[in-house]
Amino acid sequence: MRNPPHILIVDDNPANRDIFETRLAVHGYEIYTAGDGEEGLALARERKPDLILLDVMMPKMDGIEVCQHLKGDGDLSFIPIILVTAKTDPKDVVAGLEAGADEYLAKPVDQTALVARVKSMLRIKALYDQTQEQAAELSQWNENLQQRVDDQLGELERLNSLKRFFSPHLAELIVTSGKTEFMESHRREITVVFCDLRGFTAFSETAEPEEIMRVLREYHNAVGPLIFEFEATLEHFAGDGLMAFFNDPVPCPDPAQRAIRMAVAMQEKMSQLVATWEARGFDLGLGVGIALGYATLGQVGFEGRFHYGAIGSVLNLASRLCDQAEAGQIVVTPRVQAEAGDLAQVEDLGELTLKGFLKPVKALNVVRLNEPE
Repeated sequence: MRNPPHILIVDDNPANRDIFETRLAVHGYEIYTAGDGEEGLALARERKPDLILLDVMMPKMDGIEVCQHLKGDGDLSFIPIILVTAKTDPKDVVAGLEAGADEYLAKPVDQTALVARVKSMLRIKALYDQTQEQAAELSQWNENLQQRVDDQLGELERLNSLKRFFSPHLAELIVTSGKTEFMESHRREITVVFCDLRGFTAFSETAEPEEIMRVLREYHNAVGPLIFEFEATLEHFAGDGLMAFFNDPVPCPDPAQRAIRMAVAMQEKMSQLVATWEARGFDLGLGVGIALGYATLGQVGFEGRFHYGAIGSVLNLASRLCDQAEAGQIVVTPRVQAEAGDLAQVEDLGELTLKGFLKPVKALNVVRLNEPE
């Protein structure tokens, strides 16, 4: 409700309008007046007052009809109406109330009763307006809440999708930043780690399917968490083959060192598992290849099944180095070793002839990490 409240007086008698206006104006109300029902209805629609004093007996349109029009208008139906009537027949009073009037005064109007009824109706109007404001705020709050819920669900979906390829930390960082440019095709230097199980093909040809699945679960549970621990991006994880890379989508200052540290951690983890497998009669071990070079990265796939992938010869090189690695070996290129500095002790494997590469590739085996000084 406005402050001060606005009151519309509708009466065809100028003297009555002046009396009502004089009595109410001293209380600080904003007053409008109309001389007949049609004018009063038009003014009510234009000004939307907080209260209407409405005479019953008027030309053109009487107060009962005006009241019916007002209560039938959704924008005006909750404006309190006080009927002012000279009629004393209870049927006339009932007709006015049934038309939607909220209160009535009998002529001649007692001025004290007039002020009291006006204040009473304005209190009701104030409560109604307060309720409407609260309802509007609640509706807006619900809309905002729904939007926040939708946004959070969208973030959770994105986060769950990204966690398929990135560590939880990187996935949350990407979602929080709101940046999605990395999903578009781009070129960057990365360090690629490829690993698989030596002897797995022969093992899978003779072992029972249930035993193969058990071995794969144990293998994945051993090396999988290390990918996230070292914040690598998982590019490929199927069967016994696994490929991950560093320096994309979030650049890191030491991708070669991280790759080697992760590979060493994998071999250490696998050494315990290999001993268990040997006790069960399985001749299996982990081979790792690491290469460094440029690749094109980005989102590939189709609606409902997208994948974050990389394309480039560096991936093939890491894969071919892995093929050459014996169980327990980590085969790297000289460039990887150079970028890693004195992180690890290596042994020269000479030049390897790799499928898909025209020239032999010089390779090194990571023996162990150097002790920190």
